[in-house]
Amino acid sequence: MGQKNRHHNNKRQKPRVHTPQATTLKGPPAVVEKKPPVEYGKPFIVLEDDQKSTFIYKGGQWLRHTTTIAECRHDCQVKELPQKINGMTRYEVCSPLAVTA
Repeated sequence: MGQKNRHHNNKRQKPRVHTPQATTLKGPPAVVEKKPPVEYGKPFIVLEDDQKSTFIYKGGQWLRHTTTIAECRHDCQVKELPQKINGMTRYEVCSPLAVTA
Protein backbone atom coordinates (compact mmCIF):
# COMPACT_ATOMS: atom_id res chain seq x y z
CA MET A 1 0.00 0.00 0.00
CA GLY A 2 1.36 3.44 -0.93
CA GLN A 3 2.24 6.01 1.65
CA LYS A 4 0.15 9.09 2.14
CA ASN A 5 1.72 12.27 0.77
CA ARG A 6 1.49 14.71 3.64
CA HIS A 7 3.26 17.58 1.90
CA HIS A 8 1.07 19.34 -0.59
CA ASN A 9 1.89 22.44 -2.53
CA ASN A 10 -0.95 24.38 -0.95
CA LYS A 11 0.62 27.80 -0.86
CA ARG A 12 -1.87 30.47 -0.14
CA GLN A 13 -1.53 33.57 -2.19
CA LYS A 14 -1.12 36.75 -0.23
CA PRO A 15 -3.62 39.42 -1.13
CA ARG A 16 -2.06 42.10 -3.24
CA VAL A 17 -2.04 45.49 -1.64
CA HIS A 18 -2.11 48.34 -4.08
CA THR A 19 0.39 50.96 -3.00
CA PRO A 20 0.15 54.32 -4.71
CA GLN A 21 3.38 55.41 -6.30
CA ALA A 22 4.92 58.57 -5.02
CA THR A 23 4.56 61.37 -7.50
CA THR A 24 7.58 63.53 -7.99
CA LEU A 25 7.78 66.79 -9.78
CA LYS A 26 10.21 66.60 -12.64
CA GLY A 27 11.43 69.34 -14.88
CA PRO A 28 11.29 69.20 -18.64
CA PRO A 29 13.19 66.28 -20.16
CA ALA A 30 16.81 66.96 -21.00
CA VAL A 31 17.67 67.54 -24.62
CA VAL A 32 19.63 64.60 -25.98
CA GLU A 33 22.01 65.34 -28.80
CA LYS A 34 22.73 62.58 -31.27
CA LYS A 35 26.32 61.86 -32.07
CA PRO A 36 27.20 61.86 -35.73
CA PRO A 37 27.77 58.34 -37.08
CA VAL A 38 31.41 57.26 -36.91
CA GLU A 39 33.09 55.21 -39.62
CA TYR A 40 35.79 52.85 -38.44
CA GLY A 41 38.78 51.67 -40.42
CA LYS A 42 40.20 48.22 -40.93
CA PRO A 43 40.55 46.21 -37.68
CA PHE A 44 43.94 45.23 -36.27
CA ILE A 45 44.90 42.80 -33.50
CA VAL A 46 46.42 44.00 -30.22
CA LEU A 47 47.71 41.80 -27.38
CA GLU A 48 47.58 42.87 -23.73
CA ASP A 49 49.70 41.20 -21.02
CA ASP A 50 49.22 41.06 -17.24
CA GLN A 51 50.95 44.44 -16.71
CA LYS A 52 48.49 46.09 -19.15
CA SER A 53 51.23 46.56 -21.78
CA THR A 54 49.96 46.30 -25.34
CA PHE A 55 51.64 44.85 -28.42
CA ILE A 56 50.80 45.10 -32.12
CA TYR A 57 51.93 42.75 -34.90
CA LYS A 58 54.02 44.57 -37.53
CA GLY A 59 56.70 43.32 -39.87
CA GLY A 60 56.53 39.73 -38.65
CA GLN A 61 57.06 40.56 -34.98
CA TRP A 62 55.13 41.85 -31.98
CA LEU A 63 56.07 45.47 -31.21
CA ARG A 64 55.08 47.57 -28.19
CA HIS A 65 51.96 49.62 -28.92
CA THR A 66 51.78 53.25 -27.79
CA THR A 67 48.34 53.20 -26.15
CA THR A 68 46.69 50.88 -23.65
CA ILE A 69 43.36 49.15 -24.23
CA ALA A 70 41.67 51.55 -21.77
CA GLU A 71 42.88 54.52 -23.85
CA CYS A 72 41.79 52.80 -27.07
CA ARG A 73 38.25 52.37 -25.74
CA HIS A 74 37.76 56.16 -25.59
CA ASP A 75 38.18 56.67 -29.33
CA CYS A 76 38.22 53.28 -31.01
CA GLN A 77 35.91 50.31 -31.24
CA VAL A 78 37.41 47.46 -29.16
CA LYS A 79 36.31 43.80 -29.02
CA GLU A 80 37.90 41.19 -26.77
CA LEU A 81 38.58 37.97 -28.66
CA PRO A 82 38.13 34.59 -26.94
CA GLN A 83 41.51 33.09 -27.82
CA LYS A 84 44.58 33.94 -25.76
CA ILE A 85 48.17 33.86 -27.03
CA ASN A 86 50.86 32.94 -24.46
CA GLY A 87 48.59 34.09 -21.63
CA MET A 88 47.97 37.48 -23.26
CA THR A 89 44.48 38.68 -24.13
CA ARG A 90 43.69 39.40 -27.78
CA TYR A 91 41.68 42.44 -28.82
CA GLU A 92 40.34 43.55 -32.18
CA VAL A 93 40.65 47.33 -32.46
CA CYS A 94 39.11 49.55 -35.15
CA SER A 95 40.30 53.16 -35.28
CA PRO A 96 37.91 55.85 -36.50
CA LEU A 97 38.55 57.22 -39.96
CA ALA A 98 39.54 60.89 -40.20
CA VAL A 99 36.59 63.02 -41.15
CA THR A 100 37.31 65.94 -43.45
CA ALA A 101 34.64 68.58 -43.75
